[in-house]
Amino acid sequence: MSNKFLISFGKAVAVVITLNLLGNLIYKRFDLTEDSRYTVSSPAIEVSQKLDGPVIIDVLLNGKIPSEFARLRTEAIQLIESFADHNENIQYNLVNPLEDEANAQQTILDLQRIGLTPANVTIEDGGKVSQELIFPWAMVNYNNQTVKVPLLKNKLGTTAQERINNSVQQLEYAFADAFTKLSLEDKKRVAVIKGNGELDDIFMADYLTTIRDYYNLGAITLDSVADNPEQVLEQLKNFDLALIAKPTEVFSDQEKYILDQFIVNGGKSIWLVDQVAMEVDSIFKGGGRAMAIPRELNLKDFFFKYGVRINPVLVNDLYFTQIVLASGEGNDSQYNPVPWYYNPMVFSQNDHPINTNLEAIRFQFANTIDLIDNDYEKTVLLQSSPLSKVEGAPKQIGLDILNVPPNKESYTDGNQTLAVLIEGAFNSAFKNRVKPIKLQTALDEGPENQMIVISDGDLIRNQLRNGQPLELGYDKWTNSSYGNKEFLVNCINYLLNDTGLINIRNKRVSIPLLNQQKITDNRTKWQLLNIGVPTVLTLVFGIFFGYYRKRKYAA
Repeated sequence: MSNKFLISFGKAVAVVITLNLLGNLIYKRFDLTEDSRYTVSSPAIEVSQKLDGPVIIDVLLNGKIPSEFARLRTEAIQLIESFADHNENIQYNLVNPLEDEANAQQTILDLQRIGLTPANVTIEDGGKVSQELIFPWAMVNYNNQTVKVPLLKNKLGTTAQERINNSVQQLEYAFADAFTKLSLEDKKRVAVIKGNGELDDIFMADYLTTIRDYYNLGAITLDSVADNPEQVLEQLKNFDLALIAKPTEVFSDQEKYILDQFIVNGGKSIWLVDQVAMEVDSIFKGGGRAMAIPRELNLKDFFFKYGVRINPVLVNDLYFTQIVLASGEGNDSQYNPVPWYYNPMVFSQNDHPINTNLEAIRFQFANTIDLIDNDYEKTVLLQSSPLSKVEGAPKQIGLDILNVPPNKESYTDGNQTLAVLIEGAFNSAFKNRVKPIKLQTALDEGPENQMIVISDGDLIRNQLRNGQPLELGYDKWTNSSYGNKEFLVNCINYLLNDTGLINIRNKRVSIPLLNQQKITDNRTKWQLLNIGVPTVLTLVFGIFFGYYRKRKYAA
């Protein structure tokens, strides 16, 4: 072996070692994708940098998992590494929660108990097909606190690839949301309004528990307005937002005026209002029939001034969610899901930060909202499907409608407004009117403000099981999940100016999908190209190189 070869080899080794050392010292990622897929947005970076101590992220997707979940794992790790580039405190572990097969069942129960819902997937191994549970979650641990991060986002009617795309789409938001919860110090305040027959807390428990991670909550009862209106208003002014969920009793003019003054003074509000009194339980208790009647809340003039009118009608929609009917007795009972046209299944238009990338949302006996022309800007957030119609009240509704196929030609009143965002410099609804009570600090004109009006009080209602609240949006009877909670969380985040999270949600990631039909049709061609062509080229090169060596050294 010549000295010249040894010197060249030594130089090559030195260059490789130097490049590796430089690579460890200097790390730079270049995102050349059209949609900046691998670039973390500025709001997400800012919230991650607020965590000034060790942040350990456990990704529960280790082990043998299907390719679609392996892809989700890869995307999650790449995102975490991008966060770590901006905050060296962030680290991650890949965890297989079911690695201990002997205690797998107990582990599954423990994970479900803390709210980690598994995904049931099909795994093929050596020609054998089996059903396995996978927990597509991450746990972010910081300062003795832990926040769950859902990695998988289900949407009704999507394919496996579309499901993963939706999940990748929301990964940055999901982790930024977790960092936000862990870094909050000065929380804004939300008042849950009581005193007019609103939903009991247990029926809003899941939503209130969820937003408690972002905001401080308190209850304000309007009963004492008649005795001490100034005190009630001052208490209400200590809050940033008022939540009014399904009132069933009439508001007095004094109570309306207190809420009006809260709004004119800059307080945000979310109204979930039913203008028709009707429940599915009433039908079951009434032997299969019940009367839907208009509900008087004395809010018509109030909403009219803010540019909306909630009509005492019901939306009947061919895009529906189901209810369950029981047949038989005792152990022979059977529960059958049936279509219920008064429970619209609403798909968001993805045209606003509040409704972007949501699962289908379930309404129950929803009313319609008319938009009245005035100086306020109004944005429709949710609406019924094109195949819907409006039915007036009072009206008797019975289960016998299930025996009659719907007349599709009558569904001509589609795209009815069900939720609307109102924005502008709000004037008092009592401006140029006789005030019902005298307040020392009454205002007729206020600053820029926002409110959201939803024509279904049950949108926020969670079901109960054994007296315990279930997750909002989950229907225990049909085992279906809807996007009610996510929509309402987006509403409150938007109104309280948590623009960082909202802007992250607006980020769009485009992931090209493979055309499975083309793959099947052109399978042989691509196999030949990928296997046959390289083999032929190798043989040709070998023959040519052998011939060349023979010619060169023939002498």
